Amino acid sequence: MKLSIDLIPSFTHKAPKNYTYEIEEFKANVFSIWLRDHRVYDYNNGKSVRCIWGFYNFKKCKYFAPVNSSTVGKEVDYKNTRNYTAMQLKESPLDQFFV
Repeated sequence: MKLSIDLIPSFTHKAPKNYTYEIEEFKANVFSIWLRDHRVYDYNNGKSVRCIWGFYNFKKCKYFAPVNSSTVGKEVDYKNTRNYTAMQLKESPLDQFFV
């Protein structure tokens, strides 16, 4: 069942242009948060596509990065998430030289 993103008041990201957020029940106390792209693609007969943003445990009020769309990953700080995904960037010490 699709639910409103307003069910998570702490979720303050704004969806990028041509995207919307959707929430579905994943487990008894966990919502899956999806990012839907409303552009038309030929490979799926013009239907919109979506990808998993992350997961939210509403009893603990915590966010989790996805391993994939059916597996909850590690807990993440919401401040370190982006509007496209809750997955964390893996930066090495060398990355500071490429900025």
